[in-house]
Amino acid sequence: MRNELVTPGAGELTYEIRNIVNVAEKLQKHGVKINWENIGDPIVKGEDIPRWMKEIVAGEVMHNDTWGYCHTRGVLETREFICGMTNRRGGAQITPDDIIFFNGLGDAISTVYGNLRHESRVLMPSPTYTTHSIGEAAHATAAPVCYRLRPEELWAPDLIDLENHVKYNPQISGILLINPDNPTGMVYPEETLRRIVAIASTYELFLIVDEVYNNIVYNGQKTVPISDVIGDVPAIAMKGISKEIPWPGSRCGWIEVYNSDKDERFCKYINSILSSKMNEVCSTTLPQRCIPAIMSHPEYQNYLRERIGRYERISNITYDCLKEVPGLLVNRTNGAFYMSVAFRDGLLNQTQSLPIANAEVRELVEGLVNAPGVSPDKRFVYYVLAHTGICIVPLSSFNTSLQGFRVTLLERDEAECMRIYKTLAQKIGEYLNS
Repeated sequence: MRNELVTPGAGELTYEIRNIVNVAEKLQKHGVKINWENIGDPIVKGEDIPRWMKEIVAGEVMHNDTWGYCHTRGVLETREFICGMTNRRGGAQITPDDIIFFNGLGDAISTVYGNLRHESRVLMPSPTYTTHSIGEAAHATAAPVCYRLRPEELWAPDLIDLENHVKYNPQISGILLINPDNPTGMVYPEETLRRIVAIASTYELFLIVDEVYNNIVYNGQKTVPISDVIGDVPAIAMKGISKEIPWPGSRCGWIEVYNSDKDERFCKYINSILSSKMNEVCSTTLPQRCIPAIMSHPEYQNYLRERIGRYERISNITYDCLKEVPGLLVNRTNGAFYMSVAFRDGLLNQTQSLPIANAEVRELVEGLVNAPGVSPDKRFVYYVLAHTGICIVPLSSFNTSLQGFRVTLLERDEAECMRIYKTLAQKIGEYLNS
């Protein structure tokens, strides 16, 4: 081409959660049995959708209006239903016009960051979910600006680091939180949320809070939605049904906007997001129409409790298997269905390996891990994949300098979960001593 077609650094924005699937599928062709512990899709891991839920979806399909466009903001009856859930808690009060539906939170994330000025930055947690860091960096054509989540303190945010970034970088206009957190599984205490809201108020910032896992918490924890503590600070909460119902294939998520009337610049920003959505006309009608009937069904809370109880058991099995491994920083997961584990500094290097019997598999993996710029934890993850078939994700791919790995907690068979993570714990020791 006579001109460059992508922005500088665009090729560096990678999504390792999906990239590793391509390698794992190649290994499958060589006879390697894969345990998929890399991606947060309950359906892939065998989640059984109850008949009553399928009947609701089937019933909605029979109505002609589910085949047409809906309002750009989303189906009015569904937005009214969501308003009721939010407003009954007594925090920030919203109307249906404060809700905009998107084709999944990936669509929402792209649109929310894409409508910012290039100079306006959103402060990211580190580590953070890749879609957020890629979306923010792409809009700014610059590396993400981050505050630390501390593995030595149960992944709590370093609030001094957070405030210093805000204080000394006037380009920062917003702060991102993910609660419960992906990739760490940490749940924000109410006091921490209130302190971050106070920082946003002091420096006239807005908050983006990804709450897609807000109702998936366990081990005695509870989540506090940002609407309950936001006060007069402008904010966007991101929500969806892909993980909770779970219906990831629906591609259905939404944002709730708080206090857009409190700041003229923020109001203009929200209007730009809505205008971008108008260019798309609307989001998919069918899943929106199903939300009120599913979430108000008498079996819904029982179904959700059963799933949450299973995640709690799998979380604790995984924690018990990994916590005693020397050199690891392991924290118990209390929300979502992920666990992030960090290696202590200096434990990983570029010479460690695990034996790979199949010569073609060994050649494939060594070609990948010996390429220039491959991080030590990516090397570790690919050797584990080829040696054991356990597919996990390098922690460094989540916008952090920490070396480690992230796993999912979606295995339904507790005995199989025990086998997987006992195997992983053993192989970590062998790898570090190789």
